[in-house]
Amino acid sequence: MRQGKVLAILVVMAKVTSKLQVTIPRRLARECGIEPGDEVEWSATDSGLRITTPQPDLKHDVGARLKWFREAMARQDARQSKRKKRPASKDRGWTREDLYYYRGSR
Repeated sequence: MRQGKVLAILVVMAKVTSKLQVTIPRRLARECGIEPGDEVEWSATDSGLRITTPQPDLKHDVGARLKWFREAMARQDARQSKRKKRPASKDRGWTREDLYYYRGSR
């Protein structure tokens, strides 16, 4: 169903075939954006059946993920280009080895 659009309650009858197939009425299909070949999800509820269109699975949508990654990298590059670069300090009071070894254990 299209987001942001509230559909009026519409009751339409459809018959179940001998193969247990159901045809979605054309008017409902148009209003919900369902086209031939689209998949729908069926679920049982306390009051009957519910038919929904599946939401896109973004964790498998590689194109969208790459686009978001590139946008995030561009934002990060912009932030870092605005930062003032500090000169490297030669006398920090500690050495790299101090991070990995306890004093006196060498």
